[in-house]
Amino acid sequence: MSGQMATVRKPVSKEASLKNTTAKPVPVTENNSISFPVQDTPKMDAKSFKRMKRGVIKPDARIDLHGMTLARAHGALTSFVTTAFSQDKRLLLVITGKGLSKDQDDFLARPRGLLKQQVPQWLALPPFSNMVLQVSEAHQRHGGSGAYYVYLKRRR
Repeated sequence: MSGQMATVRKPVSKEASLKNTTAKPVPVTENNSISFPVQDTPKMDAKSFKRMKRGVIKPDARIDLHGMTLARAHGALTSFVTTAFSQDKRLLLVITGKGLSKDQDDFLARPRGLLKQQVPQWLALPPFSNMVLQVSEAHQRHGGSGAYYVYLKRRR
């Protein structure tokens, strides 16, 4: 062993090893469901993204989920996005509504605006994740915070 040095590693405590992780915390909403934020940083062409956010680009198709149950809305959204993708449409408008405002006198803690919360989550998961490039809140002329722009990938 002449000329060679052995290195000795000190044992690392569990707390110290957890501090060095690079994982980011997962955002959780009031009702303990995982939150998928709406993307306000463009994954698409920057010029088109800017025009879309200003409401200049007219959506190719739209669906109004306002007033539907979660089960019915999920089925309608699946059919709508799949059909639009197969027809090579790019920009879709999905209207969810804003949800009811919470009553101060309501003693039951019922979640409000379920469609508004669920639609971006659905669009981030399969089968939608293979078709959707961008989800962004709509411009005021297309429904504002009660609607989403869904920009689809090109079919290959």
